[in-house]
Parts: sequence; structure tokens; C-alpha cells
Amino acid sequence: MITEKIILGIDPGTTIMGYGIIKQTSNKISFVCMDVLKLDKFSDQPIKLKKIFETCLELIEKYHPDALAIEAPFYGKNVQSMLKLGRAQGVAMAAGLYRSVPIFEYSPKKIKQSITGNGNASKEQVAAMLQKLLNLKEMPVHLDATDGLAAAVCYFFQRDIGGEEDTKLTGWKSFIAKNPEKVIKKPL
Repeated sequence: MITEKIILGIDPGTTIMGYGIIKQTSNKISFVCMDVLKLDKFSDQPIKLKKIFETCLELIEKYHPDALAIEAPFYGKNVQSMLKLGRAQGVAMAAGLYRSVPIFEYSPKKIKQSITGNGNASKEQVAAMLQKLLNLKEMPVHLDATDGLAAAVCYFFQRDIGGEEDTKLTGWKSFIAKNPEKVIKKPL
């Protein structure tokens, strides 16, 4: 039986919100789209939040995602920035919940680890790995788009095919045991 899912990934922000969509067919993923919502032209914070909500609803209505993967706000020294980011994330989550789309939250470190194997990878390293994974021809101008796409791909790597519990991997041995089809055996 072939399982198909559409996964929407969001990198929340009040200046630029990145998003990406992938399609999962059984245990393979393919690229659907990615882009950014530019919010720097709006000076009013509530208007920015309204635009985030509306854009998320539009994406949900157009692509009918089965899951929404979102990057969790990271803890920084600037409390005001963190509060704004948390609001942006909350509004995006509210749009998903409004349309009954299950929400899955991942830390920036978890997303980077999932995509590159390194939780401290740069945005450029994440983008380069996504380009290889999804055979992307071009990279976007704003890496916030690939950050949104990375959240969607992270969901795929972190969930079982049926969407059950998070997969707990303790190292390469457990990865190989869980994914034997990904092992390439060299001829002797």
C-alpha cells in the first residue's frame, strides 16, 4: 500500500517567513514548492501577524497538508525578538489548528541535525544538503525558504511512514537497522 502525505514546513519570522512543501510517497520525498513571505514592508506588528495567518491559511487551502512542521523559537539574548518570533510561530500554528492540520514543532538544532547530521550546521549547509536530497535546480534568494523546507524534511526523517511516534535513533547502528534499504553494499 502506497502512503502519500503532503508536509508543510514553516520557518516563522516577523521580517521574513519561510515555507516549503514536500510530498511523501511511501518512504520517498519529493519537492513541491518553497518561498518566503516578506513582512518588512509592514511596520505594524498586528498586521504582520495577520499576513502570516492569512498566508498559512492560503497554503493549507491550496496544498491540503497532512502535517505542519514548524521551527520552534530559539532562546536568544534579545527578549523582544524572541517574543515577536513566538507570536509569529503561534499565529502560524493557529492557522494549522484552525484547519485541523496536526502540528509538529522542532528546534533549530534538531532540524539541522536531521538534514545535515550536524546540529550546528549553517543555513548554507542545510540548503546545500536539501538541494542534493530533493534534486533542486535552483536555490532561493532567501535561505528562510530552505529553512521552511528543512522543517518539512525534518518531519519526514523524524516520523515513521505511518505518522506514528517519533523515531528514536541512537546512532548509525540504529539508523541502519531502521533503514536497511539505504545501505549501499560495495561488490567485493
